[in-house]
Amino acid sequence: MLEAFKSLPEDPDELRSVSAQMLQHIQSQAYQIEKLKAELHGHRKTRFGAKSEGLDQLALDLSEDDEIEQAAKDQLTGQSQGDDEAPPNKRQHSRKPLPDHLDREDEVLSPGEACAGCGGTLRQVGEDITQELDYIPGHFVVRRFIRPRMACTCCEAFAQAPLPSRLIERGRPGPGLVAHMLVGKYCDHLPLERQSKIYSREGVDLHRSTLSDWVGRTTALLEPLAEHIGKLVRAGPALFADDTPVKLQVRANTTKTKTARLWSYVRDERPWCGAASPCAWYQFSVDRKGEHPANHLAGYTGTVHADGFAGFNGLFGKGKADEQACMVHVRRKFVDEAERTGSPIAQQAIKQIAQLYAVEKEARGKSPEERVTLRQAKAKPLFDALELWLQAQLRKISGKTKLAEAIRYALNRIPKARGYLSDGHLELDNNTCERSIRPIALGRKNYLFMGSIGGGKAAAIA
Repeated sequence: MLEAFKSLPEDPDELRSVSAQMLQHIQSQAYQIEKLKAELHGHRKTRFGAKSEGLDQLALDLSEDDEIEQAAKDQLTGQSQGDDEAPPNKRQHSRKPLPDHLDREDEVLSPGEACAGCGGTLRQVGEDITQELDYIPGHFVVRRFIRPRMACTCCEAFAQAPLPSRLIERGRPGPGLVAHMLVGKYCDHLPLERQSKIYSREGVDLHRSTLSDWVGRTTALLEPLAEHIGKLVRAGPALFADDTPVKLQVRANTTKTKTARLWSYVRDERPWCGAASPCAWYQFSVDRKGEHPANHLAGYTGTVHADGFAGFNGLFGKGKADEQACMVHVRRKFVDEAERTGSPIAQQAIKQIAQLYAVEKEARGKSPEERVTLRQAKAKPLFDALELWLQAQLRKISGKTKLAEAIRYALNRIPKARGYLSDGHLELDNNTCERSIRPIALGRKNYLFMGSIGGGKAAAIA
């Protein structure tokens, strides 16, 4: 095409034809340049500095998640494994005595003074001491359960108090230590190897494989609780749904990962003074297929706040859930355009959406009926005006620009966002769910990837 423009014809008609072709070519290149600039801007915005380490450099085999998965299976199948016992593929290490410098708390469990058989007086002939390593915020403590072995002076029958129920059968950890370890791994994003080194600085030698076993068994015990939370989430009139990517290590090649997903479903009735406590339910999947949210929310007929991800479409329809679109996602595209080009149309769209949020600020904390009345009086005129204004602006600009793409997205989502105007249980956006997955995004920077499917499921439970 450029070669044709080097020699211009002398005939006026041919010259006008060449000029039209040149103009068309320039416009095509301008659109392509704008598209490439938008993509470059997006990559620069999402990229937060250069990564100092890559998987090809690390070549790690993350056995921590494998061990957690195996421990969870052992717990579910009823296998009780002491710290001295280890499967063939686990590092063998002996149980070291608990450090002497740790405080001891003794609890004597006595069977009583009288024999349960004949009523005679019991005398002590010995005792069994079971030590449990626990953690009280700030320091470790060794809790000792002392169980005197008593013998009847009349019939010589033996009696001894049973041990209290323990979190891990034949294991050493107390509930405080297990809670501290789980919070460290899944809330503070400290891998177990790092926690092991932290404990060693306090003189407590707990190998990473031991911690993995404790985490796996504990998450298996917590699974019924997680399922109950899921039932509570699905019992509400509305919920919030979203997902976030996590890297999953490919077992055949430890230098490669694939993108798995953690799904979050949240019930939060605080904005309209509901009686239910807020709760979040997480699920793990190896991919982002729409079958996963469809299975997670099977039978749910309330309203689901969601973004425009096509995988959620299976949730909606006759006899299924209703959809409430997220205006934050609509606003986000205009923000990107305003930052990139300074478009007055994008800036005006942001201002009009801000007016809707000003009404929501006033509606927060009111009853559903009051929220509907307020929204109908103040938000509905703004909502209608925004939709009409966007339709008018779309006709004024080229349909190939990123701004036009943002407007088309908004016009597609706005009809699905109208539900909140007539239902006080609904919100204008999906920020409630996005806040629930923010800790996961923070954790990704620490643990880099999930070591196994079982490790991902354990993370979702904990």
